[in-house]
Amino acid sequence: MSNFWLEHSTEATVEMMMLDEAAEILTEKEVPEILDLLPQYTGKDVLELGAGIGRFTGHLAKQAASVMAVDFMESFIEKNRQLNSHHGNIKFIQADVLKLDLPEKSVDIIFTNWLLMYMSDEEVQTFFINCLRWLKEDGYLFFRESCYHQSGNVKRTVNPTRYRSPLEYTGALNMAMVQSEKGIPGRFGYEITISKPVDTYIKYKSNYNQICWLAQKVHQSEPFSSSSKTFQEFLDQQQYSRNGILRYEKIFGRHFISTGGLDTTKEFVNMLELRPKQKVLDVGSGIGGSAFYMAKVKFLVADATKMSIPAESFDVVYSRDTILHIPDKAALFERFLILEKVGFVNVKAEDKTSLFIDVLSKELKKMETVKDEFLQVCNFKFYMINMQIY
Repeated sequence: MSNFWLEHSTEATVEMMMLDEAAEILTEKEVPEILDLLPQYTGKDVLELGAGIGRFTGHLAKQAASVMAVDFMESFIEKNRQLNSHHGNIKFIQADVLKLDLPEKSVDIIFTNWLLMYMSDEEVQTFFINCLRWLKEDGYLFFRESCYHQSGNVKRTVNPTRYRSPLEYTGALNMAMVQSEKGIPGRFGYEITISKPVDTYIKYKSNYNQICWLAQKVHQSEPFSSSSKTFQEFLDQQQYSRNGILRYEKIFGRHFISTGGLDTTKEFVNMLELRPKQKVLDVGSGIGGSAFYMAKVKFLVADATKMSIPAESFDVVYSRDTILHIPDKAALFERFLILEKVGFVNVKAEDKTSLFIDVLSKELKKMETVKDEFLQVCNFKFYMINMQIY
């Protein structure tokens, strides 16, 4: 890895940092976008890992109480120092981030951009655990990676980068745990606040594979079940695993994981009287069935109770089979009220029990006719459980 960056660090330019000939325009557009995704960092202690020549360092230092900028390339750190030392609150360190020895609970935010894709799977897991130790309780980790394939167009003789899928990073995050202090039950782990593609790369390069995550360090009680440490892990690895989703689609139709599928979606969406160019926020969109029916879709993985979106961004907020899982419904509806352009008017509630009795009856008959296909993606016991539920 060091030889790779020695080859691409001789000039210490933004083009070499990003390995892209369009680095200047991409930096101009993406830096404010990335910074807007961070939690409030005014007066906070920020640890920037893989800081490079300082594309983000100076911006962070303008508001943070302190910034520790770390990179293992001496030429990059020196260029960063030249550009940003005038801020006075930045500590520049040339080091391998996997060998850093920092005090526990010493930073509020850890920020990194294009770092983990140069690590092995084992190193990524170690990195996430180290960050948990360094973060204060309720602190945040932000990271952004190239997924699936190369993005920059600068030629390279070798390419040691590991282009993982977003699911691999999310899985590694969910697995990272550190024990609580002695005498305090439970453990600390991550709760993903947001995961989304970088809009700048979509706009300028039609690239949807630049993905960023914001995760918060949270205290977790005992494991959710004997096979899952957290509720999130249960959802990702069991209920909504690939096979789990395939089972739902066999019952409810392609792109749907809830009762009624396309039929009930058509009925509910027709009630919205949508018009061209309107923007819809689909909360709890699942695998996209209702969203695909309504409009062109942009997916965002986020906690609806915590996500940061400008006020009056949407004409319609749509949600199915989701709000019942959110404890503080009043706070959620207050957020919806802020996000909608018009607010709540002509509020109407309807009992749709008869509709769903009819829908469930049709789905039961469908289950009986697709038994053989269904058993190809699940076992007979699971099939019988579903029949009993109906």
